[in-house]
Amino acid sequence: MIRINLLKPEAKELPVEAVKREIKPPKIGLIYILSIVALAAFFFYQRSAISKERNGLELAQEERNKFKDVLVKLDKVEKQKRLFEKKINLIKQLKPRQQVAVTIMDELSKHIPYWIWLTETTYDKQMVHIKGKAISNNLIADYIYSLETSPYFHNVNLISSTQRRVRDSQYLEFALTARYVLQPAIESPSEEDRSEVEK
Repeated sequence: MIRINLLKPEAKELPVEAVKREIKPPKIGLIYILSIVALAAFFFYQRSAISKERNGLELAQEERNKFKDVLVKLDKVEKQKRLFEKKINLIKQLKPRQQVAVTIMDELSKHIPYWIWLTETTYDKQMVHIKGKAISNNLIADYIYSLETSPYFHNVNLISSTQRRVRDSQYLEFALTARYVLQPAIESPSEEDRSEVEK
């Protein structure tokens, strides 16, 4: 005869400690997995950022190569500009001195008496050194007096006067120094003044 048990089988009761062990989730494994996923995501993010930066750098390099000729020309223009500025500054420095030399020569020739010949004139730090020949000391004295009346010369001094003889004629070689006085410069008209004059 066959017996069938219709009653539910009884559940076996486990001790409380065993139940607690089975319920605990594996926390350490989950932390490892999450950290690996986070590191992988950060790696891919950094990789994409680096590739974007590289692409940007390559584009900038291409742009720079396009404008390389322009940069070379610009550099040449800058060098020429600096050279021209140096030349202009030199001309500006020399221009007032040019006028000084003209004024000195004009004043020396205006006041020179007959029978005096100038052989050398130098100008250095507002001092004019004059060398020449004359027939007599009186003529040299007249020349010194005449130079002192000029508004351009002060402290005219006789440095030397030596008698020379060539064949049958005699003459005096003399040397003078004088301080050149700079006159106030005449201001050039400004651009506004020029434009008003042109109107």
